[in-house]
Amino acid sequence: MRTDNQRAEPSAERPDDARRRATIHDVARLAGVSRQTVSRAVNDKGEIDPGTKERVLEAARLLDYRPSRFARGLVRKGAVTAGLVIPDLRNPFFPEVAAGVLEAAEQRGWQVVVWDSRIDEAREREALDVLSHQADAVVGYFKDPDDVLTRHLGGVPLVLLERDPRQTRFAAVSIDAAAGVEQGVDHLFRAGHRRIGMLDGLHGPSPRRQAFLEQARRLGLPVAEDWVVVCPEHSVAGGESGMEALLTARPEITAVFGFNDLIAIGAMRTARRRGRSVPDDLAVLGFDGLALGELVDPALTTLHIDKRRLGRLAVEQVARLRAGEEPLRGADAWVTPELVVRDSA
Repeated sequence: MRTDNQRAEPSAERPDDARRRATIHDVARLAGVSRQTVSRAVNDKGEIDPGTKERVLEAARLLDYRPSRFARGLVRKGAVTAGLVIPDLRNPFFPEVAAGVLEAAEQRGWQVVVWDSRIDEAREREALDVLSHQADAVVGYFKDPDDVLTRHLGGVPLVLLERDPRQTRFAAVSIDAAAGVEQGVDHLFRAGHRRIGMLDGLHGPSPRRQAFLEQARRLGLPVAEDWVVVCPEHSVAGGESGMEALLTARPEITAVFGFNDLIAIGAMRTARRRGRSVPDDLAVLGFDGLALGELVDPALTTLHIDKRRLGRLAVEQVARLRAGEEPLRGADAWVTPELVVRDSA
């Protein structure tokens, strides 16, 4: 019989199911100690032999074991910490989403740790690696597929922002791009526009682009690859650059739909530089509903998203997961844009 103080070399054997998150029982079995000893080691309790602690921590490292603050919080009923991963805090869209998360979390007495991934997939994965140790749940924007997210998540509950709930096994909240784009393109069509281009976002082809092309086909509008230009950034500068390319490829367009408001505002700047009057020569439609759109001249027609509601829904999803309930699905997990008509279209 071996006691906890007798050293045994851990083998590199993994749990039976390699995709299953390692448990405290797996670590105890590999290190040859009790579950209580594992708990003392990983929680840095003093009453443990240093050699045994080293063996347990090595087993935990080999198994990629991550103690779940989520589970401990359910037992202690202590303060909840949620991790929020945002792709670009310089874009005014995302601070509004974050505000919705922070407001809803504060109402529940939760804390929120915010991580700016800077539109970098490696930083997104790093965020999951870090927050899986620090937070009880993670909410955020991630481009990786489910299997990659699972490897970095460590078993902590995850809520995806702007991911179609039908296309992920995780809880999610999303924007009904199709319903929004249909409203916007129909508005341009009713105004007499038949040659409509689009400035898409960088990480495409986006659901907004897909919805634009489908609605254009339904209305019998011309559709070709060079009617859509991918902007180099989701910014005003990106919209300016994209609009230069679009007007060069399709100078006959009379309207343009921007992936977001910043791109649409950039499109208006380029149109003016090239002698196009907005909206007389070129109608411009945005997507997001930023407050900035009311301040530009002409004021931007846009598809407004209730960004704070998006954040609040994400917190509701976390609360459901913590309570052991099914996450919101169907229409309850979507935010539908609303057309706001101003002077640009």
